Amino acid sequence: MAAMRGRRVLVVGDAMLDEFVWGRVSRISPEAPVPVVQVTGQSFHLGGAGNVAANVRSLGGACTLVALVGRDAAGARVRDALEERGVEARLVDAGPRRTTLKTRIVAHGQQVVRADQEDTGDAPRELESQLVAAVRGALAGAGALVVSDYEKGVVTAGLLRRVLPLARRLRVPVLVDPKPRHFPLYRGASVVTPNQLETEQVTGLRLAGSAELAAAGRRILAALGCRAVLVTRGEQGMTLFERGRAPRHVEATAREVFDVTGAGDSVIATLALAVAAGAPLADAATLANAAASVVVGKLGTAQATPAELLDALRSGSRRTAPASGRSS
Repeated sequence: MAAMRGRRVLVVGDAMLDEFVWGRVSRISPEAPVPVVQVTGQSFHLGGAGNVAANVRSLGGACTLVALVGRDAAGARVRDALEERGVEARLVDAGPRRTTLKTRIVAHGQQVVRADQEDTGDAPRELESQLVAAVRGALAGAGALVVSDYEKGVVTAGLLRRVLPLARRLRVPVLVDPKPRHFPLYRGASVVTPNQLETEQVTGLRLAGSAELAAAGRRILAALGCRAVLVTRGEQGMTLFERGRAPRHVEATAREVFDVTGAGDSVIATLALAVAAGAPLADAATLANAAASVVVGKLGTAQATPAELLDALRSGSRRTAPASGRSS
């Protein structure tokens, strides 16, 4: 844990703003069969790649974020939040392109509805070139590069074609939080972290048991030529597939789940920071699992602190164990 403090992680990807409208429900609308939410509060949080950066900072790491931000109120809030968090922001002005804003209405701890405002087409060539230049200028000295792909236009084929070889030349490990449609683009990355559904979609295998899970892990390793695949599986924990090693499983920590929003961001941020500090991937996965257990126990988009991470490790996270022969 102490070794992670001050290590620098570069994040490139889709920055968003998460808006939470908090309230309570006491009646159904007379206009339609929907609940009437009496609003009691409102909060804004960094989402997507911004939340990855916030997680790195919360754990004591240094972070640089490269992303697109529009000239709108959501973009201004993203800029302010990054500054408050101490994230070095190398944001490309997206002009009239909207900053992704996800509004969640939550009543009595349950999400009622989510409304998204966004432009999701690939960034134009000019903006793509600016993003690549920003990554190039920040990559030297980084202990790890995170590609946070929410399929909102920042992570394009052109960007990855130029960024991945550059990271390889500088020997900076690249960790990708992936989207199925972009999977072929990640070839050359060091680690990818698909969840169970994404793993099933890209491999065509239903993960009904340990045999299917192992086959899926091998298939992704072969297809991408990467060093490792970390399949995250919610309450069933995580399974790490490393080239040349037996699969390792990390049991989920038994905790009450309040909100899974941003759990994947916490996983890849913790994994990247641990890798930047020189931790073996199996140990980094254990830390990432503990971080996820912390944030799902909080409402809204959240981060784990070093103290919370240590507490989670002491109270429930288990050491990695061989995954072969396990039912999943």
